[in-house]
Amino acid sequence: MTLQVGGAVPTTELELIASSSFATKIVLAVLVVFSAVSWFLIFAKMWQFRRLRAAADTFFRAVAHATRLDEAEQAVAAMPASPYTRLFKEGITFFSEIRPGGLHRAPDRSQALTPTQLEALRMVLDSQVDAEHDQLGRFIPWLATFGSVSPLLGLLGTVLGVMDAFIGIATSGAGNIAAVAPGVAEALVTTVAGLAVAIPAVIAYNIFTARQNFIAAELEGFARELIVTLAREGHL
Repeated sequence: MTLQVGGAVPTTELELIASSSFATKIVLAVLVVFSAVSWFLIFAKMWQFRRLRAAADTFFRAVAHATRLDEAEQAVAAMPASPYTRLFKEGITFFSEIRPGGLHRAPDRSQALTPTQLEALRMVLDSQVDAEHDQLGRFIPWLATFGSVSPLLGLLGTVLGVMDAFIGIATSGAGNIAAVAPGVAEALVTTVAGLAVAIPAVIAYNIFTARQNFIAAELEGFARELIVTLAREGHL
């Protein structure tokens, strides 16, 4: 950092950055990278969850219009892959494995699933729900990382800048406010940058985590409804 003593005093943020020390510029460069990655993840996740919402509406509409599960199976087979279709197919596939003929076999109470088989079906559905929950959460923790690390990194840049300012003051012997202010202002730039990176990252993390949990709850509810429907149609 070069104290502006008797020279031009920086009056804008760009001038402060241009005249900042090497350490400050390194911190700002890292924060710029964090910001770029953070915004990329935010837009990517927004697009992903918007597509999932449309897929969920299509899936539940098709299932609601089907009078029986075999009709729903045919409708779901023509849909693009989504957490909802994968859960449905995983449940029906496992049911067909433990009861040959699956949904296409006439209901027969004498061929009902044993308690062990029914519990295994529940475990398969729960496992698929957990897998979809983990898949939805990919890269979301990075937003939490950026949100927590960026302010600390900005504070580190500020501390380094203030230390550099005090060293400059001691070296030049100038201790008036005009000499101190530019150095302190320059040091605070990294704190502002760190907060600018952290605030949207933390907000996005909370929003995406809530959506992730909401979709997982929808899947859990549908898994229970699938078992109930199998029982209602006489397959269990």
